[in-house]
Amino acid sequence: MAQECISVFDIFKIGIGPSSSHTLGPWRAALRFLEVLETTGRLQDVSRVSVLLYGSLAKTGHGHGTDIAVQLGLSGDDPVTFDVNRIHSKIDGIRRSKKLLLAGRFEIDFDPLEDIDFLYEETLPYHPNALTFLVSFMGDEQQAFTFYSIGGGFVVREGEQSGGSGPQVELPFPIDTARQLLQWCIKTGYSISEVVMENELAWRTEAATRDGVLNIWKVMQECIYRGCHATGELPGGLRVARRAAALNKKLLKGRSYHDYDSWIEAIRAGGSHFAYTLDWVSCFALAVNEENASFGRVVTAPTNGAAGVIPAVLQYFITFCDGYQPARILQFLLTASEIGSIFKKRSTISAAMGGCQAEIGVSSAMAAAALTECMGASQRQVLMAAEIAMEHHLGLTCDPIGGLVQVPCIERNTMGAIKAITASQLAMQSNPELAKVSLDAVVKTMWDTALDMNSKYKETSDGGLAVNIPISLPEC
Repeated sequence: MAQECISVFDIFKIGIGPSSSHTLGPWRAALRFLEVLETTGRLQDVSRVSVLLYGSLAKTGHGHGTDIAVQLGLSGDDPVTFDVNRIHSKIDGIRRSKKLLLAGRFEIDFDPLEDIDFLYEETLPYHPNALTFLVSFMGDEQQAFTFYSIGGGFVVREGEQSGGSGPQVELPFPIDTARQLLQWCIKTGYSISEVVMENELAWRTEAATRDGVLNIWKVMQECIYRGCHATGELPGGLRVARRAAALNKKLLKGRSYHDYDSWIEAIRAGGSHFAYTLDWVSCFALAVNEENASFGRVVTAPTNGAAGVIPAVLQYFITFCDGYQPARILQFLLTASEIGSIFKKRSTISAAMGGCQAEIGVSSAMAAAALTECMGASQRQVLMAAEIAMEHHLGLTCDPIGGLVQVPCIERNTMGAIKAITASQLAMQSNPELAKVSLDAVVKTMWDTALDMNSKYKETSDGGLAVNIPISLPEC
């Protein structure tokens, strides 16, 4: 079997919340579906499209905006660039007119209430997140196209192997496990981020990778700043109040700053004592995931539900560890991406497959490793930090109340960020030669745990907090 090649830009994708597997994935699946029709010359022959959502996509699809995502995807809109302020007006227009401009060019009849079918009791064997596009062509010919949203915005068509979004290439340092990664580091003398950069050269120039990664950070940074200044309630009917802005205001004693740099300087001027730092890490994480819950622009890291952990830890490093240098930001995100890649290859980053350990746990491990490398630790200590972070997320369930990425999802990002920093500190004060648990062992354990976990704890809202907290949501 060909090796799965995963780039830093497969792990970190710019998109729109609230879920990478239930929003971004179906959106990308719809775009892939349009590409197939375009390539085969059948796009202009389409008379009608209906969408079948299976399993987890059906059970939490309304709360995650899956129906919204497929409509925008079928319209040909790009999740990277689409104006998030236009989402609801566009969806309302399709609902009222019962028309959809397929790929932005061909008008077809489309009634979301009739043409998007939530199949709550049906699943397909390959993955719980499945969707099928049923197409009617002129002349009554019909065809079905099935895709799977396998976590982190990754999408595969039925019959394909799961892999990165870019072309499969021959990497100078092929890596499937943490052991292989460490062996390459020992053989070359490179840090983990340097190994990753060498592999990225198989796809593009070093300058292009650097610019792309720094743009990823720019989107994260804007998301943090925006979330720290937005007030009100989150959409969806749970009436969850945003907290990041109030915490930001309290920590800054009511002072306001109108640009990112002056804001960060003011935060830094407040000192670095433990409680203050802890509050800011929580604030950064809350900000990102409140934006995510509001259909804002975020970066999968490696998923949307866990999008706040890595930005919060990186912002902590920049603000409180003097890490505000492009080279250090690049180092951080390259290191994090490789840890995420190993988890994706050897386990899962999909909550529908593995529970929240696959999202918050993986993101915490990624952040812990990245912070540890940037603090000057050895490669073994970097891997030890990732292992410690994941070890203490094993078994974490995914039980979103009302199928919304809000409770307990938003607060879990603060916990994941703090655990990452703690894991990094612990690894840097330890001798990794004496460690009893390897990163590869904890990756395997996470997968074993995922296989044993009851499906009601895998992003179905059929168990846990989702059934023990009484709520009353508005009718969809």
